[in-house]
Amino acid sequence: MPAEEVVLSAGDTAWLLVSSALVLLMTPGLAFFYGGLNRAKGVLNMMMMSFSSIALISILWLFYGFTVAFGEDQKIGGTPGFWGNLTQYLGTKDLSGEFAFPPFPATPIPTYVIMCFQMMFAIITVALISGAIADRTKFLGWLLFAAGWFTLAYLPIAHMVWGGGFIGAKLGALDFAGGSAVHINAGAAALALALILGRRVGWPKEQFRPHNVPFVALGAGLLWFGWFGFNAGSELTADGITALAFVNTQVATAGAVLGWILIEWMRNGKPTLVGASSGAVAGLVAITPACAYIMPWASVLLGLFAGAVCALAVSLKYRFRFDDSLDVVGVHFVGGWIGCLWIGFFATTGADAIGSTAADAESFGYVVREGLFYGGGLDQLVAQFEGAGIVSVWSFTVALVIGIVLKALGLFRVKAEAELEGIDISEHKETAYDFHTGTGGGGGGGAFAAAGIGTGGTSGSPSESSTSAPASTPAQTANV
Repeated sequence: MPAEEVVLSAGDTAWLLVSSALVLLMTPGLAFFYGGLNRAKGVLNMMMMSFSSIALISILWLFYGFTVAFGEDQKIGGTPGFWGNLTQYLGTKDLSGEFAFPPFPATPIPTYVIMCFQMMFAIITVALISGAIADRTKFLGWLLFAAGWFTLAYLPIAHMVWGGGFIGAKLGALDFAGGSAVHINAGAAALALALILGRRVGWPKEQFRPHNVPFVALGAGLLWFGWFGFNAGSELTADGITALAFVNTQVATAGAVLGWILIEWMRNGKPTLVGASSGAVAGLVAITPACAYIMPWASVLLGLFAGAVCALAVSLKYRFRFDDSLDVVGVHFVGGWIGCLWIGFFATTGADAIGSTAADAESFGYVVREGLFYGGGLDQLVAQFEGAGIVSVWSFTVALVIGIVLKALGLFRVKAEAELEGIDISEHKETAYDFHTGTGGGGGGGAFAAAGIGTGGTSGSPSESSTSAPASTPAQTANV
């Protein structure tokens, strides 16, 4: 929409800029969270996968990502489709005077601001996948996978869910901030890659302990902080729905912390900080799709349920023998499904979001319905199930095909020797820690011993604990 037809909302624009920055902060937070859960000799590679996602996806989003995901829907036989107008927001065009945003009739926020906000979602969705393939993935292979999956999976799914495409506009599935488009999407891809790459050397006989629990807690805290931009910012303006999403995000996450540590208290006799941190992430994941569609009391129940179920779900990898290193499937895939289905049970116009956005939604073909427990019947629950199912199958298939190709080309998994030596050394020629004093005295081993590399295992160095202590991931707190 031309600038002269829209009066810029300085307040809404400022809020969305702040929200964009908050969502960007989540990816470094994820790097700390994943890095702390990982072994010391692979922490840098783990963090590099997050930071490289920021760089790679930012560029791809500018040039073609935004227009594929949020350009005007390209219908197929009159039915909402899978991609947007490929030239509408092409990165070579000047959009500085535009305010149009296809899923809504108009918005008083510059298109560039909305483009940046949605860019941050794409970045962290790709970065989330990396937790499933820790310690064994070539960095070049990761970059190639990230570019391919972003193009073939994330962009079509984002369009189908948010951009006026099939899942939202045809099925009427609701996803306010990314339960399906982000978390189920990333979780399904993570499962595919875990199956393709196979298990880490020594897993599950050797148990892989988090090397830095304070990193885990720091990362969870940054994620929690940034998630207010993720959820409340998705309203694209500052109003009552923004406030509702903000409150729901807080109380659901709090409930999930309690739900997770309750399970590990019952199973293991003690609550842990890793468990509390993982529970917080599970709650954030679960409330993401539902944050503007349910009442706060229902958000508390959602958090408690998601925290407990995800604490149990992380043990599935041991039962089915797939090495999802940092429990992306158990937390993000399972948590995303819980949040999406929760809408089918608890969505209500009393939460204001459905009622106040119904006119805009229906103008694009969305069907707005209340949940089962508010007299809406099964329609919304069925729509939620269908939408989440399509995302799961699409993302899993794309990731599987790309992973098979990269593996066949020898570009995906490092050699066993490199994995044992430490992927930080083999892929980046650096280590995270160097406690060597340079005096020639004892306790040495320097950066290699401190990073869990080598065979010495000097007493007191992280090398021992990073290879032989129980549990490696949030699963440490829920089973064993």
